[in-house]
Amino acid sequence: MDQSKARKGIFILPNLFTTASLFAGFMGLVWASAGKFEMCATAILFSALMDGLDGKVARLTGTASEFGVQYDSLCDLVAFGLVPAFMMYSMYLHQFNRLGIAVAFLFAACAALRLARFNVSTAVVPKKFFIGLPSPAGGCALAAFVFFTQYIPADFSGFIPAIALGLTFVAAFSMVSRVRYFSFKEYGFVKARPFSTLVSAILIFTLIISEPKLLGFIIIGGYIISGPVYTFLFLSRRSTKLLGDLSES
Repeated sequence: MDQSKARKGIFILPNLFTTASLFAGFMGLVWASAGKFEMCATAILFSALMDGLDGKVARLTGTASEFGVQYDSLCDLVAFGLVPAFMMYSMYLHQFNRLGIAVAFLFAACAALRLARFNVSTAVVPKKFFIGLPSPAGGCALAAFVFFTQYIPADFSGFIPAIALGLTFVAAFSMVSRVRYFSFKEYGFVKARPFSTLVSAILIFTLIISEPKLLGFIIIGGYIISGPVYTFLFLSRRSTKLLGDLSES
């Protein structure tokens, strides 16, 4: 960013939302330290909401800046990297001793790597996709799992720590993978859409409200799975078909 612009100041409004995301992450650490893990998970989800709003506000008001991008990444590392990793270690992964420490750290490190890669590749990556699972989605997956555990039958409750270990590892690996995930940036939620789109949105919203703890995890889990499915099934088939067409021509 131009030094003269930096001396003039920064845009307050979008950075207030980013600060709210950081504060929620900080409170998540406080609650996780006190053993209030559902409160911590709620803080992570609230951080994701604020993280989504700060970018929208910046674009709608024309106040996007390089400072805001870097500040947002630092806050995301706390809210969606360190806090979920610490929460999962304190709640489940400590049972695995050094392995639990390693997997929790792996998640935090992969979140940092994911954010760094995103910052240096925004100019060359199509807006339609994210390369690798976005760090907010990774953090929200762990937060949603905390609420989802109450739906696991008591007979299988002994497997919850192992499931948590596997989920943390998969989410970490997904963030630094080359798998493509839909970004929904080009959908245009503020543009006019058919009436059926509104009806569908209301139905989905109603379903989520009816069982938010269950459906929230299912939706986030489905999003994580959608990346490999699209990348390795649809894109690979499309590439194979394209190569076949070129060989025939």
